[in-house]
Amino acid sequence: MSALDFLVELGTEELPPKALKTLGAAFLAGIEKGLKAAGLSYANARYYAAPRRLAVLVEQLETQQADRALNLDGPPMQAAFDANGNPTQAALGFAKKCGVELSEIDRSGPKLKFSQNIPGQAAASLLPAIVDTSLNELPIPKRMRWGARKTEFVRPTQWLVMLFGDQVIDCEILAQQAGRVSRGHRFHHNVEVRISAPANYAQELRAAYVIADADERRELIAQRVAQLAAEQQGTAIVPPALLEEVSALVEWPVPLVCSFEERFLEVPQEALITTMQDNQKYFCLLDSNGKLLPRFITVANVESKDPAQIISGNEKVVRPRLTDAEFFFKQDKKHKLELFNQRLANVVFQSQLGSVYEKAQRVSALAAFIAERVGGDKDRAARAGILSKCDLASEMVGEFPEMQGIAGYYYAKHDGEADDVALALNEQYMPRGAGAELPSTLTGAAVALADKLDTLVGIFGIGMLPTGSKDPYALRRAALGVLRILIDKQLDLDVVETIQYAIGLYGPGLEQEWNTIVASKLQKQVGANPTASGLAEQVQDFIFDRLRARYEDEGVDVSVYQAVRALSPAAPLDFDQRVQAVQAFRARSEADALAAANKRVSNLLSKFDGDVPSHVDSTLLHEPAEQMLAQAVADAELAVMPMAAARCYREALEHLASLREPVDAFFEAVLVNAEDTAVRANRYALLAKLRGLFLGVADISVLG
Repeated sequence: MSALDFLVELGTEELPPKALKTLGAAFLAGIEKGLKAAGLSYANARYYAAPRRLAVLVEQLETQQADRALNLDGPPMQAAFDANGNPTQAALGFAKKCGVELSEIDRSGPKLKFSQNIPGQAAASLLPAIVDTSLNELPIPKRMRWGARKTEFVRPTQWLVMLFGDQVIDCEILAQQAGRVSRGHRFHHNVEVRISAPANYAQELRAAYVIADADERRELIAQRVAQLAAEQQGTAIVPPALLEEVSALVEWPVPLVCSFEERFLEVPQEALITTMQDNQKYFCLLDSNGKLLPRFITVANVESKDPAQIISGNEKVVRPRLTDAEFFFKQDKKHKLELFNQRLANVVFQSQLGSVYEKAQRVSALAAFIAERVGGDKDRAARAGILSKCDLASEMVGEFPEMQGIAGYYYAKHDGEADDVALALNEQYMPRGAGAELPSTLTGAAVALADKLDTLVGIFGIGMLPTGSKDPYALRRAALGVLRILIDKQLDLDVVETIQYAIGLYGPGLEQEWNTIVASKLQKQVGANPTASGLAEQVQDFIFDRLRARYEDEGVDVSVYQAVRALSPAAPLDFDQRVQAVQAFRARSEADALAAANKRVSNLLSKFDGDVPSHVDSTLLHEPAEQMLAQAVADAELAVMPMAAARCYREALEHLASLREPVDAFFEAVLVNAEDTAVRANRYALLAKLRGLFLGVADISVLG
């Protein structure tokens, strides 16, 4: 069967740059979906996307559908006709389904049958509908109309190219009649561009100063920006999202180096970088020490004969923005950072939880409590906590919200605060996302933990838990942040105790709110644990439940998590150490047998009538197998208990693995439920000792 290249290009007004890549990929996916549904095979397909066009090139597309046979079985003959030979509704319905008269239905067999040979259609006749459907299904949140037409698209359309081989497909889509004429660069080549063949599309547009391939434009910009930065003895800051957006703004990218006055470098460089990246789409330059250089790179969409004019224009545009940042910085420095708390006393944190200043007071006390327990300085943690929210009332953060924490750091340094106190004002927001940077100081870690735990306790206390789709106070992220800081930085903090202290800082009102109103409501909420009795237990469960997803991402089996969760360790670091030990133990050959034995022991102990004796009486050990197990348990107890106390959990489980043989021998040779009540109770005491050794690390019975 013959095959030809197919090209479709839809020309538009400038497309939204942040959505360009998504639109291009979705256009391609929609066309491939349509071709597959039509049974048209092809060799390869790709998309092109530029500010004023979306295009798809399909190589070696079949020109004709293959013929296909349609064979349908109908109802049995006895159901198709009545006793008089008249057709029933079943027969008539089958004929209608097949689109023919009943006389054309085959009645030669036990069932009605219909067979038809359907000739394949020409691909050229199918392509307009495939393209139209793909365009209609593009992920466009809000479509627009233009002129007097009712046609809708993300931007007004301007032209349409549809070529199959060297022939134009005659159709109209989105108010544009298909042809073979595209358009070149708006300034360099503002004339029609005749596309001779689909395979020549990219080459012929390049001659018209349009690089249609988004990946090529992005790579060209990245390489040229890096080259220009090196020429300035610096390196460029190239966030992937910014690079993607800039490459979607230009058809013919021409990076140029611009500069600004060095006096602006006295302003926190994060503010300068933020305004240049977010507002102007510039690439900033850093020196070898990570300090901002008074230069930036803009990407023009024109190859000017006098690039100095473009450079000058960009320098004039950026100057007022940098001046604003400079003004705000100077204004803020006229006041001590702590004085901004006066403004925060009138700013609501949450209507039921008081002001932002009251939150800062709680964070200060809680940070001191935490710092004292993780080896930090409680006085500096308290100081950082009381200053933690001050910059929210500053002019700088009011203009540049991204500067919260960062501005506080600079103002604290200006006021002569200790280095770790200043750093903590920024580190309180860490980690800012999955895998993001953690606090570098113990003071910063203490404030970050205090801030997150205060929010968790407060929002839980008034019953505003996250639902399946909404988490307005980012409680899940806060809980994950607490876990990451404590586990990754190896900080041994009793979270249960800390939560109780955090609740106390709110005063009795929060617990009263919980007890009188919230507790009943939480039974129906997604994040709640209906079995938890108090506020502290709810918050604790919410935090530790987040560990399950963390371990699943790390490839840890959920049963390992459950084995440790059953013991409810109070410190996330302790929890993690147990999990790592159980995960290693699970790979041992003895693990399955010992897990099964623990499960059996657990079931037996749960059914024992009365209290299990706390000690094993050696005089009641009659069977050799139980004597051997008792000795093995006693030896293991001497070795393992100090290991568990020292949190050497892996070594403890490795030692306990040696119990497999005596345990197997015991269950094979000994009847636990002996007739003699004293002997029976003694055997249960032995099993309780055995289970207690494992419970010093985890409940491995859930591994089975």
